[in-house]
Amino acid sequence: MSARVRRATNLRERCGGGRVRSSVQRLGGTVMLAVVAATLATPASLHKEPWMNKSLSAPRRADLLLRAMTTSDKLALVHGVRRKEHPFTGYAGYVPANRRLGIPALRLADGRAGVGNGARKVTLLPAPLAAAASWDTSLMRDYGRVLGEEEWKKGTNVFLGPTVDVVRVPEWGRAFETYGEDPYLNAQMAGAEIQGVQSQGPIADANMYLTMNQETGRFQADSVVDERTLEEIYLPPFRAAVEQGHVGTVMCAYVQTNGSYSCQNPHLLDGLLRKALGFRGWVLSDWGATHSTVASAKAGLDQEMPDGRYYGAALEKAIQDGRVSEGLLNAHVRRILVTMFRHGLFDKPQHGNWNAVATSRKHAMFSREVAEQGTVLLKNEGHLLPLAASGSIAVIGADGGTEPVAEGGGSSYVIPPYVVSPLEGIRQRVGQKARVTYADGSKMTEAANVARAASVAVVFVGAPESEGRDRPNLELPGRQDELISTVAAANPNTIVVLNTGGAVLMPWIDRVRAVVEAWYPGQEDGNAIAAILFGDVNPSGKLPLTFPRTESEVPTATAQQWPGVQGVSIYSEKLEVGYRWYDARHVQPLFPFGYGLSYTTFRLSHLQVNPRSLSAASELSPTSPPVEVSVKVTNTGHRAGAEVVQAYVTEPAATGEPPRQLAAFAKVFLKAGETEPVQLTLRRRAFSYYSVAARRWVCSPGDFRVEVGVSSRELPLASEITLR
Repeated sequence: MSARVRRATNLRERCGGGRVRSSVQRLGGTVMLAVVAATLATPASLHKEPWMNKSLSAPRRADLLLRAMTTSDKLALVHGVRRKEHPFTGYAGYVPANRRLGIPALRLADGRAGVGNGARKVTLLPAPLAAAASWDTSLMRDYGRVLGEEEWKKGTNVFLGPTVDVVRVPEWGRAFETYGEDPYLNAQMAGAEIQGVQSQGPIADANMYLTMNQETGRFQADSVVDERTLEEIYLPPFRAAVEQGHVGTVMCAYVQTNGSYSCQNPHLLDGLLRKALGFRGWVLSDWGATHSTVASAKAGLDQEMPDGRYYGAALEKAIQDGRVSEGLLNAHVRRILVTMFRHGLFDKPQHGNWNAVATSRKHAMFSREVAEQGTVLLKNEGHLLPLAASGSIAVIGADGGTEPVAEGGGSSYVIPPYVVSPLEGIRQRVGQKARVTYADGSKMTEAANVARAASVAVVFVGAPESEGRDRPNLELPGRQDELISTVAAANPNTIVVLNTGGAVLMPWIDRVRAVVEAWYPGQEDGNAIAAILFGDVNPSGKLPLTFPRTESEVPTATAQQWPGVQGVSIYSEKLEVGYRWYDARHVQPLFPFGYGLSYTTFRLSHLQVNPRSLSAASELSPTSPPVEVSVKVTNTGHRAGAEVVQAYVTEPAATGEPPRQLAAFAKVFLKAGETEPVQLTLRRRAFSYYSVAARRWVCSPGDFRVEVGVSSRELPLASEITLR
């Protein structure tokens, strides 16, 4: 098996061998099954209708059905209903079935790391940011498959995820839902997850479109951002969702972009999404993000959620008055129908329901695998890690025992079947071989005494994040920084494990010997971190976002940028988002983008770039062969492990592009002493920039530098390509 495709589970080294919603209304089993049966039932006569002919194309079937629909039928499809209007169980959104025409109900459910909206008997996966930290698109595709399978078993046919927005503000309360700060990394992960979700039946929903980069004032906030930045930073993940993931729906966001709300912004919906990206699915609104009837309909919003405040009676009247044409309504309905036909909702039987058991032992073990592969080793002074399962170990902090932070809040919240605390995981791992003591950290003296009496102290700290609010700053909340310093003073062998949804400051970094970022690790939290701490799994995660040294050393440090002044957020950093800002301003971060340590060592060598000279007019046309980069990777240590090879491109200064932008990456798993070639493909966009004057992506002649390494700041290999 090629080392490029080997999964981490085959290389473990074993020791010795939208929205914050109200509580869910529940129905009795009999009533619920009746609702599902009514939803799924299709009269036998409908099988003879022309639009039920599976041999026809999705657009043709939609056109045939559209001709049979009345205006009332059409209006019923372009908005959701409230529970008081039509009882339904659990789902965040619901569009009733049209049994006369055989149109199935749409059941929309939340949950970026599992089925949300109060569902039970489901798996809590690690946060998407944790999965992205694996830098493994095959793992992310499987992540989507697990999500899609469980949503489908619960009766969901529209999954309200993933969140593909780029992390612009480090304090953003929904950073944990995303894939990080880089457009290319986000794009690759988004495409992979969407493919996985949709392979299991549900239609995925890329959200939140566009410039949804903060929670503070999100219902009115206006993002003032230039066109080049939109194209180069915030649009690429949605482009990948469309082109690679073939996503069925896109959710327009709460925020405004350049003075116009997302769900009534013709430039965003019609100009960029449909014309520039070629999106063929339907656009639905975030819950309560619709602000108008006529403006939204003309801008390209197809479906209002969760109700019909603007797309019910108001839209019907607008059609009667001639302010909205029947043809425009037909266009909205047709996009919904074509997508439903294309994804098989008319043809695939869905017998799942909200009470079904969706989780499994296999999914639980996959949750653990994601947590293990996404964990990032940030510091390991004197090779303190991995630990030996002997001696005495002090576990300190509420996050390690009584209150593990395993997930984020808001519409992402999942009710887990269980959560293994780090204390439980460590005790189970060491058994009787080591003495494990615990202090919850509420009393500094007790924590110090417990730490002092142990040979090693592991401090677990967390920073909760949730939809609806940004973090006030990048500090660990409460007295957790003080707790770490107190323990470090009592025990020189102190390890810090972070359970956070994004970057945090570390004023104690020089006083501890090891730091591990575990993100929000899901239900297998304790088992996964024990596997990392004791070396059963060699950490291979890489940071999907930058960790700054101070609060002021971030790209969005001014109030005008975040949270904004008088409801307006100025994107004055432009292209310098995340690590681009640190590189352009020559600011040293605490830990750079793409960074992560291992228990083994790797060497990169034999860089080759082909071709070395290109013609902008021909060889970089959209149909031309890409640039191929090859490098050899050797595991020079004594343990099996994985490395992420990263390629960055620096364009000529005349382009005005930031230095060193991620253009390709690949994760390779190697045994001790093994060498494998890795090939990276650099696409045309890596050598282009968006010209506002030309209104398209263009290539500038000059020398392009290609650097290859293991983080944005560790790039030992370099070559140049000349663009004639």
